[in-house]
Amino acid sequence: MNLTNLWSQQYANYCFAFNHSCPKTSITMVKFTAMSIIMFLVIIITIWGNLLVIISIAHFKKLHTPTNFLILSLAITDFLLGLMVMPYSMARSITSCWYFGDLFCTVHSCLDMIFCTTSIFHLFFISVDRYYAVCQPLHYYRKITTQVIEVYLFISWSAACVYSFGLVLSNVNMEGLEDNSLSCVGSCVLTFNKVWAVVSSLIHFFIPGTTMIGIYIHIFSIASKHAKIIKRQTNNMGSNSKTAYKVEGKAARTLGLVMGVFLLCWLPFFIITVVEPFINFSTSADLYNAALWLGYFNSALNPIIYALFYPCFQKSFKCFITGNIFKANSSSVHVLFKE
Repeated sequence: MNLTNLWSQQYANYCFAFNHSCPKTSITMVKFTAMSIIMFLVIIITIWGNLLVIISIAHFKKLHTPTNFLILSLAITDFLLGLMVMPYSMARSITSCWYFGDLFCTVHSCLDMIFCTTSIFHLFFISVDRYYAVCQPLHYYRKITTQVIEVYLFISWSAACVYSFGLVLSNVNMEGLEDNSLSCVGSCVLTFNKVWAVVSSLIHFFIPGTTMIGIYIHIFSIASKHAKIIKRQTNNMGSNSKTAYKVEGKAARTLGLVMGVFLLCWLPFFIITVVEPFINFSTSADLYNAALWLGYFNSALNPIIYALFYPCFQKSFKCFITGNIFKANSSSVHVLFKE
């Protein structure tokens, strides 16, 4: 056996053929095929589903409302996640190696964190929007204006970018982990020490998530009281007021579902993130990948929820699929309510 074969065999189970390379996890053909198909479908649904939402809101004038501008920005976030982050995460999850270099690993980690953080900030502001729409309907159009939505969007994106790039580039999340066994060539996993695992999870997920749950519980409590009042005073309320209230209530329930799906999809990942440094990063790669891709799957679910529960998006999606969107004056089509 020549030296070349010996060299190849020595590093066959590693990402790269030199010292300090990360070990490569062996994978069966069945597992490789299953992971590839599932992840590819998640990516395709995420990209095209959110692209439909983006085109629908941008094209149809009737969908140019404050809430929908937030949904539009959220769809852009999910679209970019599917386009710029998921494909590289797929390669990493399947091969257990990172082949795209250290610089792009840093960029990838920043973008991954930015889009996740931006998503939950969007959902938080959507819950605030729904609070005013359902609980203070008389003040809604005065307090939630396009300018206010622009401020919400600026905060969501700028805060996420500053925090994510600041954390990753400063490397404070790795303090005390320099001698960790995870430090090898061919790895690209954002690792947190005990302090930053807790802090980051609180900022990204648990504090805003808990706040949103409290807001929606209050919204549904107020909506229930309003429903009872409406039922008792049906004759004293105009049909337009009742219709508007029903629409706002349904929107709150649907966006509550979007928020609930987000929290359930990302909860396992953030639990693992908090626990990992306390158990010496002993979570299996399969469990980590399952939690990560369950979180990613949330970005594919949002357009499906819109299509199932929003008649306006059903109509706009149908208009896009049938090609009617290319007809003259299609942007003025009435898509808000059922005909």
